[in-house]
Amino acid sequence: MRRFILDTGIAALQLDRKRGVFERATAEVAKRNRVGIAAPVLAELAFRAEGSPRRDRNILRLRQALDVWKLWLVDAAAAFEYGRLAFELKTIGRPMGQNDIMIAAIALSLGNATVVTMDTDLAAIPGLTVENWADPS
Repeated sequence: MRRFILDTGIAALQLDRKRGVFERATAEVAKRNRVGIAAPVLAELAFRAEGSPRRDRNILRLRQALDVWKLWLVDAAAAFEYGRLAFELKTIGRPMGQNDIMIAAIALSLGNATVVTMDTDLAAIPGLTVENWADPS
């Protein structure tokens, strides 16, 4: 069984059923793989929904998606992995957003779950498996 952690942009595309992400996620679930999001992604999606013109609809869609998505939380292993990654990135002079580091840390702490993203920054994290499910627009 593979585990796929959607980053914020990819998760939003799945919610909106755009660029083939919903179909790919559905295909992975049919193969008995796990598709979900990390806690920082939920926070970012909730923030976006709160500020959207269709707040109530978007909050409802997000809550409904949580019935399908696996939600990976920050545990002690992920927190230590975050510390290691953040220090390593600082040491090599490679700045990265804290949420991206936390998503990568959660993925690595799970035994290298694949992070699904359109963001090329995450590919710079040593040992992290990254895929992009979004069809070119």
